Amino acid sequence: MIETLTSLDNQILLFFNSFHTPFLDEAVSLITGRWIWIPFYIVLVDILFKRLGPKYALLTLLAVALAITVTDQVCAHVIRPYIGRLRPCNPENPIFGAITLVKGIQPGGYSWPSCHAANTFALATLLSCVMRSRKFTFMIFFWAIVVSLSRLYCGVHYPTDLLCGAAFGSVFGYLSLLAVSRIYTAIPRLFMTIRRPDIL
Repeated sequence: MIETLTSLDNQILLFFNSFHTPFLDEAVSLITGRWIWIPFYIVLVDILFKRLGPKYALLTLLAVALAITVTDQVCAHVIRPYIGRLRPCNPENPIFGAITLVKGIQPGGYSWPSCHAANTFALATLLSCVMRSRKFTFMIFFWAIVVSLSRLYCGVHYPTDLLCGAAFGSVFGYLSLLAVSRIYTAIPRLFMTIRRPDIL
């Protein structure tokens, strides 16, 4: 069973990694990068403020910051070193010779789970819960899927890295939203239960 899954993992990876052209290399290197998405994030923030108002938009951004921080740190610094699965582009991995790398990608490191998938799905899950719009949900998850699949093209992750990263991110995204919501509702109750000193 494990051998079958490993073989399927390799086949899907090599399929997506086989479409290299100069144009796609440039396009995917932008998609998989971080700076290119800054205008996209600015638009998301603008949508939140217009749709939710300042107070709830700021609470949502607090939940986003919590979700991304927890997701990235847990996946990159706890799970990856513990599991120790080599990236496909790691020279010590037997599949390395069959991988075509995109310019700027550094070979090496661990693979499972994908932080790109975890972070993007954490954001997508959290914002879809807040916005409750089919069009927005489709858009934000389409973005998360495209960013995740770019990692296959770059040869830095297996499909199961993406699936597990997406699962971790979705859970952390929802829990972060739940945590911030609970804190927000708990603060007024806390102040209501504090005994006020008598004024003489």
